[in-house]
Amino acid sequence: MIPTENPERASHIPTPAPAELSTSELRRFARHLSLPGLGYEGQLRLKRGSVLVLGAGGLGCPALLYLAAAGVGRLGIVDADTISLSNLQRQILFDASDCGQPKAATAARRLRALYPELTVDVSAEAFTAANALTLAAGYDLLIDCTDNFPTRYLSSDTGVWLKKPVIYGSIHQFEGQVSVFAPHLGAPCYRCMFPVPPAPGTVPDCATAGVLGVLAGLIGTLQAGEAIKLITHTGAPLLGRLLHAETLGTRFREFKLRRDPTCPVCGGSPTITAPIDYDHFCGLAPPQP
Repeated sequence: MIPTENPERASHIPTPAPAELSTSELRRFARHLSLPGLGYEGQLRLKRGSVLVLGAGGLGCPALLYLAAAGVGRLGIVDADTISLSNLQRQILFDASDCGQPKAATAARRLRALYPELTVDVSAEAFTAANALTLAAGYDLLIDCTDNFPTRYLSSDTGVWLKKPVIYGSIHQFEGQVSVFAPHLGAPCYRCMFPVPPAPGTVPDCATAGVLGVLAGLIGTLQAGEAIKLITHTGAPLLGRLLHAETLGTRFREFKLRRDPTCPVCGGSPTITAPIDYDHFCGLAPPQP
């Protein structure tokens, strides 16, 4: 059972009518079925589960691969980008023959080949204030695998408003971090951790600063693991905790996170109750007239 401030909220992932596992699925997931605490019921939860993954890049590729391999029944992929040669150092769903192809559709083909019973929804568009609530509404939880601050604030805000967990991950050079934002489960949101975005240009992107390819695999896999725990109600997800990984010294540290009672989105008296101009909020664009 997932620990929360309110035990009644432990079954926070919707549970539709049971769907039996097929004969091929019983063979495919045999190692899950023998796991204490997961077993047949846990695998059914995975089959009934749905996850929206924002970004099919360095974090999204391993997250999507392991979610499909684990038997999550429905995945949504939101990514407007195309594949380039420089992606292949870390975006392990793709190969050189895919360069120039759309990431979301290419990823979907690979995932269906891995798990034919999988349903994949492809959204070859950016996750924006205009479509966020609509795109996220039909899923149990969101995984933020993006690399920009406007989308991180937007995904977290969307999770607050729709009462869906958002699994956050970020990477920079040799370091990365993971957490689960879910105020409806007693955990903070992204704004509680970072009330104010950094000034434009102060945090270089991966193209400028570089990133270790295997780090993306590590953090994206941890994000998938958090999703599996949330869906199956097993283990202790990173609610109110931030896991920091540093690969050069192979060190992991955990930090406690607390909700901000004055948070403008998840606090006691919220002042932001609908999507805003996130580019303007992050100082990347002038306000809309």
